[in-house]
Amino acid sequence: MNLKVRLALLNYLEFAVWGAYLTCVGVYLTKIGMASMIGYFFMIQGIVSIFMPAIMGIIADRWVPAQRLLGLCHLMAGLFMLAAAWYGYTEGNNSEFAVLFSLYSISMAFYMPTLALTNSVAYSALVKAGMDTVKDFPPIRVFGTIGFICAMWFVDITGFMSNHNQFVTSGVLSLLLFLYTFTLPACPIARDGDKQSFVDAFGLKAFSLFRHKDMAIFFIFSALLGVCLQITNGFATPYIESFKSMTEYVDTFGVQHANILYSLSQVSETCCILLIPFFMKRFGIKNVMLIAMFAWVFRFGLLGAGNPGNGVWLFIASMIIYGVAFDFFNISGSLFVDKTTDASIRSSAQGLFMMMTNGVGATVGALIAQAVVTLHTSSEGVEWKTCWYIFAAYALTVGVLFALVFRPNKDKLNK
Repeated sequence: MNLKVRLALLNYLEFAVWGAYLTCVGVYLTKIGMASMIGYFFMIQGIVSIFMPAIMGIIADRWVPAQRLLGLCHLMAGLFMLAAAWYGYTEGNNSEFAVLFSLYSISMAFYMPTLALTNSVAYSALVKAGMDTVKDFPPIRVFGTIGFICAMWFVDITGFMSNHNQFVTSGVLSLLLFLYTFTLPACPIARDGDKQSFVDAFGLKAFSLFRHKDMAIFFIFSALLGVCLQITNGFATPYIESFKSMTEYVDTFGVQHANILYSLSQVSETCCILLIPFFMKRFGIKNVMLIAMFAWVFRFGLLGAGNPGNGVWLFIASMIIYGVAFDFFNISGSLFVDKTTDASIRSSAQGLFMMMTNGVGATVGALIAQAVVTLHTSSEGVEWKTCWYIFAAYALTVGVLFALVFRPNKDKLNK
């Protein structure tokens, strides 16, 4: 089989595992009486993202080939996800938070490192085949987003998004990927001279960048913006599903297929990647990052203003805007780090950027979102509109402060 096709299938399965539950686990938790715990299930993804990828990276560098470690991680992630599904199936509405959360957390601890390991396997195979990673990897990576969308659609159409079968779907896909890794090209273990120290692997050298004002400000705002990501991942589909209680919306497409509606966000994400080179050249890094920040304002505001009936176009607009909000900061931010850091700590700096957004920011974001939703929950339900407008106000505040405070070194950006 063609190498690119094999790697595309790898990315498809990798993200399908995630897409099976990421956007709809909140719906399932609400159904079994754990609505107040949704934030914790998203918080754990951020926590394990702070240290598990680095630990697995060290193991892959020193002892176990990346493709083998990728398979072993998926084996463990899949088994624990299936265990969570079995527990949810046997206990139903009597499921205890501590047990379900523990099984889910262990699965997350093994899954989150596979995002980086999948990239490592792909880069290694492409370089070994004499291909250009910059040119050849992005089209391969797109199949990851396609896999995520397909998994979302599958659990929606089958009705799995409101029960434990979303975990079954994810677990089975993880086990399939475990078997598939035996067909992947072998990745070399680093020679003694190439092995990273523990300090390097954990990106600790990059923390010296906080001594520089512009970099310190950038990383702080990276965490503040990372807060936004888990807000919609955790609460958008439960919010849309909540319209089922209103007679005028119960039969609308958005309510019946909330996950399919939400998947427009991932479709937009795929398309917006192609717009970044034009916007970067036309407006510059800072302005592109500002566009992303204010896109989050509209993302949240439109969710608050819309409904699945005659206001569904506002929901659709919010989903489309998500691509700008997510891609424009993540990719332009990564480029900013690349252009403003010394080559000796560039990889560590990229790791720090991911730690601040997907680790610290995502963890805090999950907790803040849960606190806001809980605060505005009463016996009559959740005051969702108020919650979304609070989130929009938060994003607006971050964007305005970023515009006023962040002053990047133009000489470095133009080098």
